[in-house]
Amino acid sequence: MISINDLPESYISSMKKQLGDTFPEYVRTLSEPPFSGVRINPLKTNAEEVFGKINTEHSQIPWVEEGFYVTDTSVFTKHPFYYAGLYYIQEPSAMTPVTWLAPEPDDIVLDLCAAPGGKSTQIAAGLTGKGYLVTNDLSASRCKALLKNIELAGIGNVVITCADPHDLEAVYPEFFDKILVDAPCSGEGMFRKDRAVLNAYREHGPGFFAPIQKSVLEAAITMLKPGGVLVYSTCTFSKTEDEDNVDWVLENYPCMKLEKMTKLFPHRIKGEGHFVARFKKL
Repeated sequence: MISINDLPESYISSMKKQLGDTFPEYVRTLSEPPFSGVRINPLKTNAEEVFGKINTEHSQIPWVEEGFYVTDTSVFTKHPFYYAGLYYIQEPSAMTPVTWLAPEPDDIVLDLCAAPGGKSTQIAAGLTGKGYLVTNDLSASRCKALLKNIELAGIGNVVITCADPHDLEAVYPEFFDKILVDAPCSGEGMFRKDRAVLNAYREHGPGFFAPIQKSVLEAAITMLKPGGVLVYSTCTFSKTEDEDNVDWVLENYPCMKLEKMTKLFPHRIKGEGHFVARFKKL
């Protein structure tokens, strides 16, 4: 939890411009506790089994069938079910991009910036053991966490790679039915959840991340089949990293059609900040 006094002036100005009269409502959320969630792993269990053994307060996350709000995650991190991969502890808004990607059995899917693996395990649940998932991260250290979570979830139809997205282009040109780019970002939507993100923001803001995001999107578009779906997501509110990147895709890649996009604000939903855009390749 933070206060408006903790925020950089440039960020405050940007948010006032975006939110207008609702800016005070957003500011009030900064002093409120963040929402927590767990997502049941249907490859191994169901909600009835999990909450039958872990008898704690919970409620359905409306936009995710297997997602549930919980008030206390500590009981979930200490339970044997956690170490058996029966669920994944995940912030509720972060479950949205894969919901928009809508992986189905037999899809060939790429999660391009995947570590630590929450969204990859959600994709795999949609594949139901069929199809093919390539889950990638550039960082070797982060790939260790990715591997751990993939193994815990019991996913077999997966290849884990640790590569620059552009290095994958030569291997997978126009190969994937669906691609998720949950891009590295300035993290504006996570400020109240993790003060360390706010501290890092002062060093690397939107201007640092936008070129990286464009580069990753370039590689993703190359690897997407005609007719395929690309979901681009961030956990930031920055127009530079969100809408401007969508405009850049549409201006530079006429083959890409924007189907829908949204911003999730903590004063409008029960979750942290997120941006999601869904494209189709013509």
